[in-house]
Amino acid sequence: MNRRRINLPRNKAHLLLVDDDKRILSLLSAYLSKNEFLISSARNSTEARCLLDYFEFDLLVIDIMMPGESGLDLLESVRKEKSVPAIFLSAKGESKDKISGLEVGADDYLSKPFEPKELLLRMERLLIRNEKEGSKKSGKSIEIGNKIFDLQRLELYHENHLIKLTNLEASLLNLFALNPEKIISRDMVINGLDLSKGKQVLNERNVDVQITRLRKKIEPEPTNPRHLKTIRGRGYRFLP
Repeated sequence: MNRRRINLPRNKAHLLLVDDDKRILSLLSAYLSKNEFLISSARNSTEARCLLDYFEFDLLVIDIMMPGESGLDLLESVRKEKSVPAIFLSAKGESKDKISGLEVGADDYLSKPFEPKELLLRMERLLIRNEKEGSKKSGKSIEIGNKIFDLQRLELYHENHLIKLTNLEASLLNLFALNPEKIISRDMVINGLDLSKGKQVLNERNVDVQITRLRKKIEPEPTNPRHLKTIRGRGYRFLP
């Protein structure tokens, strides 16, 4: 695969991949992660719906032909509540299948097999278009007590002084900032973000460690958190 990076919007866009082919999910996740996307993946519509209930995505890439509920049915349902850009993937290349995809609300259609770079270019076009139309994340920030988190740059400030965040901390804070007051379980963090770096594997203990470190950056009293609370037996809730 060609892994040369191309220019994408500065915020790390959160992408949902939906495909029943594990190999495609693995290859696309690795390729797109290297091009600065945050990746969530689902192998069927049921898993996708679970992720859509918890996270706000910047773009969806959905396989049409899946066991059970098809990608067409999934997007048609999503379109009743969300206007997030979507690209369909399908082994079928007939014009009637493309028309069916566009009719249910897809923004683009790509036939398998395809070059990952072509998908990347199509995604860039949709993200830039969406940003110009007023993507809700563009240019905005969120207050966390007396600190400011820039949602576009993924940077944390206190009285105009930059607080250094690791990539993991910035990604995790961005996840919570985009889902205020929702309960986010450890599994949702693990499955919802591609946060592994090198040989590091994200598991429940790693999540707890990252939460502890993040609290030291955002909380007045990290041992008595006001903004990033633990919900016993369920996960965490972010309260700006």
